[in-house]
Amino acid sequence: MQALQQSKIVHMKFVYLFAALLGFTACISEEESKAAAQAGLDRATVLNDSANYTTVQWSDSIQNLGTVREGEKLEVLFKMKNTGTKPLVVQSVAASCGCTVPSKPDEPVMPGAEAAIKAVFDSQGRSGTNHKTITVVTNTIGNQNHVLEFNVEVIGSKEGPKATNIQPVKTGI
Repeated sequence: MQALQQSKIVHMKFVYLFAALLGFTACISEEESKAAAQAGLDRATVLNDSANYTTVQWSDSIQNLGTVREGEKLEVLFKMKNTGTKPLVVQSVAASCGCTVPSKPDEPVMPGAEAAIKAVFDSQGRSGTNHKTITVVTNTIGNQNHVLEFNVEVIGSKEGPKATNIQPVKTGI
């Protein structure tokens, strides 16, 4: 009898946890929808209707970043410009490895405006040559998947030549 009661309690905790997570997810989607609505856009429509597609120009889609010491975190910026006539919506960004955490603009990039995809690379445990990619999904004509790349050499914390001084890219974005 006691095992049955414990099973019911565990089941109810799971149900409450699932409901809380579902509510949290709904809040995030609602916030995103409000932001898109403020910009006069419906995210699903923009991404699925070719009438809302635009063009993008990447100024630095491949970057060679030199060397860093193992354990350092490196910020990488990939600059883009909306060269089309419709707002540019970045649906998602995904890195090829868990050592790189990308982020995207929250708001649509208006025609003629610039923005950036930011990524933070954690060099801990990544000694040697590193080639990382970030896939960006947008509402662009032709190809919606854009692959950004960077290369960096990670040297041991106490071995090898001194690391080059890599500074994060400073932009007005």
